[in-house]
Amino acid sequence: MNAADLIVALDLPASAQVERRVPKKLLLENGAPTAADKRHINDGIEELFWVAALKPTTIGVPAYRDPEREYLEIAVLRFTLRAGAKAARLVELVHRAVPYPLLLLTEHAGQVVFSAAHKRWAQNEAGRTVLDGDVVAADWEMGSETPQLEEFRKVLALERQPHGSLRALYQGWVDTLVAFKAARLTGKFTPAADQEQATARQEALKECARLETEMARLRTAAGKEKQMARKVELNMELKRIEAAHASAKTRL
Repeated sequence: MNAADLIVALDLPASAQVERRVPKKLLLENGAPTAADKRHINDGIEELFWVAALKPTTIGVPAYRDPEREYLEIAVLRFTLRAGAKAARLVELVHRAVPYPLLLLTEHAGQVVFSAAHKRWAQNEAGRTVLDGDVVAADWEMGSETPQLEEFRKVLALERQPHGSLRALYQGWVDTLVAFKAARLTGKFTPAADQEQATARQEALKECARLETEMARLRTAAGKEKQMARKVELNMELKRIEAAHASAKTRL
């Protein structure tokens, strides 16, 4: 499944389609806080394409406002990167640069990345938005077709998501992404029954990722250790972390 397949799976109405290329200049002006980021944008981006604008007038879902944020539009963008691009950083920069919450579909080095990130008002700068939490991203090999991907594709359609407000709609897609990320570990794609379960699953995913990093560190350290007593100690710690990881997986 590639980015084009995802766009089809979203099943967006013709009234929402934009089909317009986004110039790099806009990213350089709004999403490049450092000189290194400017280089990443200039050297790494092949194309950024604005696919659709999901607004009350284009999809019939009401806007959302509260003191900390407003959801007037959800933008759908397709992102193509060149070989050697700093993909993770560029994905984050685009989410930061665009003032609306995004569904960002990225293709890079044979991989597809589907990402989303909530936005809120900046506390110290009127009219500016910042990320509200982490970027939620799932990736897979371009063209791959697994049972989990197929189930994921089936529930992406706009009509399958909540329609109470644009924020609820966006959260529905975030929860669907989280469900797919969980399926990569459990082998089974299961949409969350409610928002409480979706939130708990996202926290469990973060814990799994943290523990996987720690397991990799301990395995490397144990492999290099020459002193037997220290090697035994590291392996015992590894078993403890593996047990914690198994426990976190049960919450997915």
